[in-house]
Amino acid sequence: MGASNETFSKREKEKQRQKKQKDKQEKREERKAAGARAQSFDQMLAYVDENGNISTTPPDPRKMRPVDQDNIQVSVAKQSDLPQETVRQGIVSFFNSAKGYGFIRDLQTQQSIFVHINGLVDPVGENDKVTFELESTPKGPSAVQVKKAVAPKPVTQPQAETSVQ
Repeated sequence: MGASNETFSKREKEKQRQKKQKDKQEKREERKAAGARAQSFDQMLAYVDENGNISTTPPDPRKMRPVDQDNIQVSVAKQSDLPQETVRQGIVSFFNSAKGYGFIRDLQTQQSIFVHINGLVDPVGENDKVTFELESTPKGPSAVQVKKAVAPKPVTQPQAETSVQ
């Protein structure tokens, strides 16, 4: 007796495959039919009436009020014409000379700014007061031209000569 080459599971898988193919063909035909009766561009447009509601009919031109463009407020703040101060002061909060990077705490904004050893003019250490310039990088602000801040010399009063009499 010869055994059937097709087992039950093979027949079921073949039925599933044919059913899936048939469903796919039906969906393709539905899309083609829907494409023929697709909406025109005018039917797809939506309008906003004077009360802010969406409608399918265009607004009545007689009811339109003229709008002064100067009265429209845009949410973007106007940039001031004053240039930002380029030289900043800060304190080195961390610096690893072995790895070649550190962070400076900006005295003006209290922001922590990255500094690389290539951006140093003078060697710096932790808690040093420094002056630097800001540079914008893809990863955020970075300090360049970093120098130790020169402390102002104390003002000394000229001493009056005392004469011994």
